[in-house]
Amino acid sequence: MNMNNLLKQAQKMQEEMTKAQESLGAIKVSATSGGGMVNVEANCKLEILSVSIEKEVIDPEDKEMLEDLVAAAVNEAIKKAQQKAQEEMQKVTGGMLGNLNLPGNFNIPGM
Repeated sequence: MNMNNLLKQAQKMQEEMTKAQESLGAIKVSATSGGGMVNVEANCKLEILSVSIEKEVIDPEDKEMLEDLVAAAVNEAIKKAQQKAQEEMQKVTGGMLGNLNLPGNFNIPGM
């Protein structure tokens, strides 16, 4: 394989990764806590799209419990979004980058 072909392949992969990164905003995940009392929806750009809370869990006397439930659901949604985003990026790279555990925006210097 000559250098020119290698550079063309790298450029093609970069273009495909850019397209994949842009599409991550359309991929949604959701997570719940408190037996479904708190639901959080996020996209694979790690943006929280919605939070819904059942009335039964809202207790002004126990604000800390609600805060814990929201935090748990948000953390789970972020975890799911990161996993899904990594799966999508591996589809593009064909596993060539290995399991790099890339950060949310997947910027790779030089690519």
